[in-house]
Amino acid sequence: MSIDIEQFHGVFFDESDEHLDAMEQLLMALDVDAPDAEELNSIFRAAHSIKGGSGIFGFDALMNLTHVMENLLDKARNHELVVTTRIVNVLLETLDVLKATLYAYRNDTPVPEQDISTRIALLNGVINGKSAQPQALKSPTDTQIDDGFGFFDDDILSPGEANAEDTTDEAFGFFDDEPSDLTTDEEDQGFGFFDDSPASSAPTDEHDDFGFFEDIAAPKPTAPLHTETLSAESDLAEIAKLSGVGQRPKVDSQHNATSAAPKKAAKKQAKKSNLKEASSIRVDTTKIDSMVNLVGELVITQSMLSMIGQEVEGQVGERLQLAIDELQRNTREIQESVMSMRMLPLTATFNRFPRLVRDLAGKLGKKVELVLQGGTTEIDKSLIEKIVDPLTHLVRNSIDHGIELPEKRVAAGKPEQGTVILSAEQKGGSIIISIIDDGGGLHRDKIMEKARSNGWVVTDDMPDAQVWQLIFQAGFSTAEAITDVSGRGVGMDVVRRNIESIGGRIDIESSAGEGSGFFIHLPLTLAIVDGMCVSVGNQIFVIPLLNIIESFQPTKQQLKTLGNDTVLYIRDQYWPLVPLCNFMDVESGTSNPTEGVVVLLESSKKRFGILVDALVGQQQVVIKSLEEHYRKVAGIAGATIMGDGRVALIIDADSIATTYTSSQLEELLS
Repeated sequence: MSIDIEQFHGVFFDESDEHLDAMEQLLMALDVDAPDAEELNSIFRAAHSIKGGSGIFGFDALMNLTHVMENLLDKARNHELVVTTRIVNVLLETLDVLKATLYAYRNDTPVPEQDISTRIALLNGVINGKSAQPQALKSPTDTQIDDGFGFFDDDILSPGEANAEDTTDEAFGFFDDEPSDLTTDEEDQGFGFFDDSPASSAPTDEHDDFGFFEDIAAPKPTAPLHTETLSAESDLAEIAKLSGVGQRPKVDSQHNATSAAPKKAAKKQAKKSNLKEASSIRVDTTKIDSMVNLVGELVITQSMLSMIGQEVEGQVGERLQLAIDELQRNTREIQESVMSMRMLPLTATFNRFPRLVRDLAGKLGKKVELVLQGGTTEIDKSLIEKIVDPLTHLVRNSIDHGIELPEKRVAAGKPEQGTVILSAEQKGGSIIISIIDDGGGLHRDKIMEKARSNGWVVTDDMPDAQVWQLIFQAGFSTAEAITDVSGRGVGMDVVRRNIESIGGRIDIESSAGEGSGFFIHLPLTLAIVDGMCVSVGNQIFVIPLLNIIESFQPTKQQLKTLGNDTVLYIRDQYWPLVPLCNFMDVESGTSNPTEGVVVLLESSKKRFGILVDALVGQQQVVIKSLEEHYRKVAGIAGATIMGDGRVALIIDADSIATTYTSSQLEELLS
């Protein structure tokens, strides 16, 4: 029976991405003065895994490059090569080429063979002790700027026709030319596709078959195998080299004896880790989306049954209500479980930025510390995929335009090292991602001058918040020169457009000489939310419980008039009051606060109250997108189907706060 190997390409690409990300993080954290042996081993294992899979699938260019990289790492972990900052930089640049090569194989585009050949030659030079400097290669961090965030094709790497035959493995990449010092736990597990044959407890010289073939049973050695240091070791090494036998690194026998226990513990830990990995599977997100939709329909059905149950009286009605309550509990558990599958922590997204900051700061001659906070905050996977490019642009802008050069910072009384804080938190029904720097801040005069030169209508008395929003206009840039970092005026408008396309918004705060903050507000975008149903006229609206502070019927003493606006005075502060019937243009709804109910809301931006006719009750609702089937409506996050078949609109507290609050109230509340 033949195996269609292509069906596993997607898994290989995903796992290779994870390996490359892990290698980058480990290299960034590596202390060149005292490199950690386990970190070097982890980097080596990741490279070995990519090489093994590349050989299986016939991705020769990827295999050739990782093979040479593996050789360098093998020498480094065996103390045959001193790890330096230059070597770390070379390895990081090699990762960039590996990512571009992986992208080419994934998307069936030309492989960057010229860059691969150059990188192989450079790595071999480092291995052989040559001091050749790396040729300039454009890394993703140098090209992910002002480029429309993936809307346009980038000429990052030019493919060439260089011949890499001298580094190609024999036997079609299934076996290593130079077997490395891999223990059983370090060897590949076939990328989770196949069960491995039982291996002996000691390392052997056999080649890795990646789980495709069963091993011929071999007698177990009576004692662990140790590589002894021999007096004629150099001669044996030369003979082994000529005969094609793989070399083992030098191992001190005394060190082996004293470290046997820690190694055994490490192996046990590795086995536990392998078991943990084996308990997870990769599932296409479309399948999870389908399950979410089905759970949503189940919630609607449960709501219908609840309404029917209220009409049934007597003992049958009581029994039916008990069954409905149990169904509701089970439905909620299913809903929470399914939704958690789509939620991912932002840690993986945040971890890509230390490399970007390091490279860009070095290129611009600046000293920058990146502080990551709130990486455990979870967000929907679909949002993560769409927020990466805007975050990248904003972080680059903070370093390029915000953080000053060291001498300028010292002259201004600041530490020469600038700080950029990338953080995330959940507040109410929103996720807020912040990019804050302690640089020079936005220059109001420059922005106004540029706006006038572009022919835009601006006035000197414009509030700062409106002036800052001008930088999101297409073609806006205050950079004095066009570089590969900035100056083209393309990017910030795309940032805002991308954020708004997923139902979010971006705000700016800035203080001259002290720094700037960019705050991205994103909805949780859960398909099912707990809400409070309220009536306005003959309409039903749903307010997410996450936004509700309290509800009450106000007295005349709590109502104040400010111009044409009515405000509430409660909890020792003024609250804007929004009559929902006026905002949503609903006839027959009450606009007299003393005749209705006020619901105090907290959005990610401010607190305010909305006036409704009455509270109907609390229930779970399924969010259906209005934008997909109709258009975007101010103040509305979506729609839902009630148990009686009616359609109810779901309130968007952030949108109402932004749209309704007048400038007078802004001044009062500030």
